[in-house]
Amino acid sequence: MADAVAGVIEQWRRERPDVDVSPLAVVARVMRLSRLWDKEIKDFLAQHDLEPGEFDMLSTLRRSGEPYELTAGAFLKASLVTTGAVTLRVDRMDAKGLVTRVRDEGDRRSVKIRLTPRGLEVIDRVLPLHLESEARLLEALDEAETVGLASMLSRLLTSYGDTSG
Repeated sequence: MADAVAGVIEQWRRERPDVDVSPLAVVARVMRLSRLWDKEIKDFLAQHDLEPGEFDMLSTLRRSGEPYELTAGAFLKASLVTTGAVTLRVDRMDAKGLVTRVRDEGDRRSVKIRLTPRGLEVIDRVLPLHLESEARLLEALDEAETVGLASMLSRLLTSYGDTSG
């Protein structure tokens, strides 16, 4: 059975045979998957009283290593969100007891965002479950297909300058 995008492509080919609609075969499918996966991930995280942005912050802080803290500026660079968005997110997460703000010992003007013991417990408990949930999103692919798709998507992201450096 064909997916919904195949029907769209066929309709465009019938209506506009003069236009190359082949990019839809990839772009429209990636966009549809993005919407579907976004909902799946939001629903999963909601079961754990987390929003995607909160999970991102917990993950970023946890990956940073002990003492699981980053300056707001370093977090901004890692997450590509606005200063206002980080402030609001930290406020919500502070109220939940997941993170705290601490003054930088070396520069009293600088504030660091730090995982609390509760935040560390939450990310360490939810991360494996989250990864299992993400694996289910890919279960239609075998291991070789997953590796190949990851490589192709990485090449596309890199072509847009989305690099770790």
